Amino acid sequence: MEKVLKIILLVAILSVTFISCGDVSQKVNEKFETLIKKTESLDSLLNKEVEKVLTLDSLIDKEHQKVMKLDSLIQKSSTRLDSVVNKIIKPENK
Repeated sequence: MEKVLKIILLVAILSVTFISCGDVSQKVNEKFETLIKKTESLDSLLNKEVEKVLTLDSLIDKEHQKVMKLDSLIQKSSTRLDSVVNKIIKPENK
């Protein structure tokens, strides 16, 4: 009889342990799923922000090209103007 009682007690303890482990495992899985969802959301947000940065970088490059063209035009105009002014100020001796 004592042996049967020990076996029943052992089975009861093992049952409670497995049930507890099952609950903990389920809670861990739920937390893991929540973490995955948050990670995906953060990844999506990060991708959007990176896309904005790339768009801004492209816009900056385009504006830089415009500035370079304007600078080139200013340089040419300045050279021409200097040439004209030099001809007026220092006429060639003929």
